[in-house]
Amino acid sequence: MESLHEKKLKELEAMANQIRETLIRTLVNAGSGHSAGSLGMADIFTAMYFHVLKHNPKKPNWSERDRLVLSNGHICPVQYVTLAYAGYFPLHELNTLRKINSRLQGHPHRGSLPGVETTSGPLGSGLSQSIGMALAAQLDKKKNRIYCLMSDGEHDEGNLWEAVMFAGKRKLNNIIAVIDRNNIQIDGFTENVMPLEPLKDKYEAFNWHVLEVDGHNIEQFIDAVNEAKAIYEKPTVIIAHTIPGKGVSFMENNYLWHGKPPNQEEARRALVELRTLGGKIKSEHE
Repeated sequence: MESLHEKKLKELEAMANQIRETLIRTLVNAGSGHSAGSLGMADIFTAMYFHVLKHNPKKPNWSERDRLVLSNGHICPVQYVTLAYAGYFPLHELNTLRKINSRLQGHPHRGSLPGVETTSGPLGSGLSQSIGMALAAQLDKKKNRIYCLMSDGEHDEGNLWEAVMFAGKRKLNNIIAVIDRNNIQIDGFTENVMPLEPLKDKYEAFNWHVLEVDGHNIEQFIDAVNEAKAIYEKPTVIIAHTIPGKGVSFMENNYLWHGKPPNQEEARRALVELRTLGGKIKSEHE
């Protein structure tokens, strides 16, 4: 991973905002899709594909690549947009999101789209899939890292905790999990639906190294990834505190935006806010 200098950080922040703008256009065009979580994870996806991951868009099946497993597949719009900007497929294909015969379905499908490592949809399964990849890499003496992105709401699933226990037991230090701790799920706030706290203590009890970051601070997130790479005796989880709907005031922290797209007027308002935010990002670094 290259060093994170001020110019690169500026570029990453600007790209994250650009991804949010394209997300809004993509979702309103589709008339379907998940807004809140996708907007909330734009900074982390930007950091992953434009700084952290060892990958090659021109050779998506390169054997030495790192793997990114998206467990909460419903936020795939942000992955699709990021993959397009990273060069995995043309940007104009984003207009086919959720259309019949599109490669960009409502949940990602392995084999349909370059850069998508797993088929996801059933929540709570991504960490188990990541464990399989991590064990295979260790057996093959490969240095690939497996990054598993998960929602906080899917921690209601029992099989996820089986995976947490297994990874801790096997000391799978080539897994770095990232939890989108945005405190919402489709039925409401996580702590009302099924309380998750103390989340950090639970992971530590199962022999994980736990880091907590502001999921919108790209520099802080990358520092956490670097720390995770230095942990050799256990797997690491990064609890990334994010704001669902980040960048769009009327979506932020509103669980009702978990699973719906904006209409034309809402999209117009959202784009005005994001363009204003983009201008602030630019001026802050000048």
